Amino acid sequence: MLTHFDEQGRAHMVDVSGKAPTARIAEAEGHVRMRAETLAIVEDGSAKKGDVIGTARLAGIMGAKRTADLIPLCHPLPVTKVAVDLVPDRDLPGLRITATVKTTGQTGVEMEALTAVSTAALTVYDMLKAVDRGMELGGIRVTLKEGGKSGRFEAGPRGDAS
Repeated sequence: MLTHFDEQGRAHMVDVSGKAPTARIAEAEGHVRMRAETLAIVEDGSAKKGDVIGTARLAGIMGAKRTADLIPLCHPLPVTKVAVDLVPDRDLPGLRITATVKTTGQTGVEMEALTAVSTAALTVYDMLKAVDRGMELGGIRVTLKEGGKSGRFEAGPRGDAS
């Protein structure tokens, strides 16, 4: 059942007022693939726009907090924690991005975690596009969701959404 549509098939915001508030957490991941030379610029801190990882981390946190402004049917939530991490991966080569979002509320924070990863990835692209326009943003997915009626979801290895 698609809950974001009413009986006439029109989009609407789901009524969560009857749900009990519970502790909720979501984790998401993604990556920015880039040339090895571009990753070296990130690692040695010589990007002309400044601290790529620190700026992207902050952008991811800000993105999570603004999710309801960006995604039309998302509920504005009292986010209690947002953590965003960007880790260089020379095998990619590029940056691996993870986000964890927590709240106590009537609906989950998967969209906030996905928005945090996406915003961080877009910020990396913006800060490095002058040296590497061929960067690839990808692999963005929810890896963990916990809380609420549907309980726990944990993604399997890449390509397995079980």
